Amino acid sequence: MDFRIKKAEFITSVGKDGKYPEKLRAEVAVVGKSNVGKSSLINALCNMNKLAKTSQKPGKTRLINYFKLNGEFMLVDLPGYGFAKASKTEMEQWGELIENYLSSGRITHLIMLIDIRHEPTQEDRQMFKYILYYAIPYTLVATKADKLAKSRRKQAANKCAKLLGAPPYAVAFSSETGDGKQELLSRLNAVVYPETDATDGTEN
Repeated sequence: MDFRIKKAEFITSVGKDGKYPEKLRAEVAVVGKSNVGKSSLINALCNMNKLAKTSQKPGKTRLINYFKLNGEFMLVDLPGYGFAKASKTEMEQWGELIENYLSSGRITHLIMLIDIRHEPTQEDRQMFKYILYYAIPYTLVATKADKLAKSRRKQAANKCAKLLGAPPYAVAFSSETGDGKQELLSRLNAVVYPETDATDGTEN
């Protein structure tokens, strides 16, 4: 049975005060560097062009944004990291905000985005270390897959994961073409409804 997002709504934004909304069946967070395509991925998964605001300006999302999907679980958009023009104060605030959330025990699963065209950055590697430190189950997604030839996408995605220091597997994803969308929806289904888990064995 194909899993689909039939209903999606913005719930709230959370700052460093940590006033998180009530916990639901599951909480899936999305993280990645600025401009890696988080908002585009969220909109593609939910079939809504303007659910998460996309911006040509990196570093626009400064808060943790909560979206309720299918009335049963939360998808959480975390502010992007590695924005070159961010001040030292802004980077410290980002670090505090993210670390408080990662250590909150709320996260069921984390989707980490990396750019399929480039080697993971130092900030990518640091984020991955956070994920391992807090023992958060994760899925790696290599975005902007449409920028590469189809024959190269799978190999490039897996190489990105390996360079990050993870097992060599990542979902090659494109919000433009829909590549990888069904695989990600299947992963969400397995995370949110583990009692009907039918994963393909690639989960970390």
